[in-house]
Amino acid sequence: MTRYDYIIIGAGSAGCVLANRLSADPSKKVLLLEAGGKDKSVFFHMPAGVGKLIGNEFANWYYWTEGQEHLNNRKLYWPRGKVLGGSSSINGMIYIRGHARDYDQWRQMGLEGWGFKDVLPYFKRAEGNENGTDEFHGGEGPLGVSNGRSTNELFSAFVEAGKQAGYPYTDDFNGPQQEGVGPYQHTIKNGQRCSAAKGYLVPALGRPNLTVEVEALTSRILFEGKKAVGVEYVQKKQTKQAYADAEVILCGGAINSPQTLMLSGIGKGEYLKKFGIDVVADLPGVGQNLQDHLDCTVIQECLQPITLHSQVANPLNQLLTGMQYVFFKSGVGTSNGLESGAFLKTRKELEVPDVQIHFVAAFMRDHARIKSDRHAFTVHVCQLRPESRGFIGLKSTNPSDPALIQPNYLQAEADRIVMREGVRMVREILKQPAMDAYRGPEYWPGEKAQSDEQIDAWIRETAETIYHPVGTAKMGKDNMAVVDERCRVHGIENLRVIDASVMPTLVGGNTNAPTIMIAEKMSDDILGKAPLPAAEVAIAEDRAVA
Repeated sequence: MTRYDYIIIGAGSAGCVLANRLSADPSKKVLLLEAGGKDKSVFFHMPAGVGKLIGNEFANWYYWTEGQEHLNNRKLYWPRGKVLGGSSSINGMIYIRGHARDYDQWRQMGLEGWGFKDVLPYFKRAEGNENGTDEFHGGEGPLGVSNGRSTNELFSAFVEAGKQAGYPYTDDFNGPQQEGVGPYQHTIKNGQRCSAAKGYLVPALGRPNLTVEVEALTSRILFEGKKAVGVEYVQKKQTKQAYADAEVILCGGAINSPQTLMLSGIGKGEYLKKFGIDVVADLPGVGQNLQDHLDCTVIQECLQPITLHSQVANPLNQLLTGMQYVFFKSGVGTSNGLESGAFLKTRKELEVPDVQIHFVAAFMRDHARIKSDRHAFTVHVCQLRPESRGFIGLKSTNPSDPALIQPNYLQAEADRIVMREGVRMVREILKQPAMDAYRGPEYWPGEKAQSDEQIDAWIRETAETIYHPVGTAKMGKDNMAVVDERCRVHGIENLRVIDASVMPTLVGGNTNAPTIMIAEKMSDDILGKAPLPAAEVAIAEDRAVA
């Protein structure tokens, strides 16, 4: 029997933060369990290596959804990180917090302490922005954040085209105004990916009170009555148990956390009984409320040979790029190829943007699993605030089997309208004079998709996830809530869920930074510290007043 104060399940974005913050007290023993392996490959650390990771099974759960009724019954590929750092080790490295209104909405739902003014100090504490500290940013935090390094003129041309199309310019999507076109910042530091493992876990690995076990798949949480007391896990085909004197903290993410809860007897009682699982707590919201960002891509051929095609399609150039990165931490390898974008409103009367645009200086289809065969640039259209809701379920009681994933994409008619209008807005931007020197024929969807019906049909045929599932163990006080505002599981002692699954609603942007913020905030609560003082900042009129 091995005893700890805290057992953390999952070394993803949240788990790495908690491992660092909780083990900072040398009197506390912490165990961190990760089902995947170590982030040894150079591709985890080279920003340009993202394409090698998204479609690769060696560090990826490689999930698939159920057939999607409104996407021609297609099963969609869902990459999620299975490695130290979790999805922060394989994601696109975009640093976005979401809109201020997202968090004020949480506060209005009765979640005290989760308004924008309350969470901003934790975003700042996490952030090590190369531009330094100001009222919106932190400059000393573990999570390295940097400006784009690429000198490729396509990124600035796209921003200029957006301005010509009538959209405002925003130099900082995490500042006082989100709406507009502008540059992205990235979780990249000194030319290397700054995953949660790199930023938080590595500095803590030398602590004698922190134990990290990799290739350790959690089977179930152990209980004494309604009290979580430990974890059972499988490592090298051996079943092991570890016990927690203070808390068990589940950080498996929006898929694995609800799956682990259900396998442990926490979920809708009638559903669990169908699998022969003894019910510890009847919480019908476990696995429900699944939300994700659906994405489609407009691909335009490029008239000039300045895209990343030369690097990704030519083996010699790939070798040279890799060598330049390994020996000098410079060159194309230090960029993710995604350095500009936009947050736009499909209707002027909206209070907040409902579409996010990612501009990629390369041909990209099917999560980069289809190889580039031409010079082209890709514009992702992501619907930020879907009304459709799905769920996570069980396929079996074997923790090695993947969960049942049913996002119900485009179930709501409003979601279909936003996606369609987003495509039209991108096409209009690409028609502007700033793109004249680069704009070749539209490769995808092409001339065949012009009417509402044609665009809708193309979206049904091609849309994919952009990797932001949340909400399946939501915070709240209603009968479908799984955790309270302190991320404690309702009706259970000494058990918390801290990851993207606790978000009651999907934020308007990428979800890695918000997940890290949640873990930062909850680390103070676990340690009995007072919350950081609320921020008072001036924000644009389209954002909620802090």
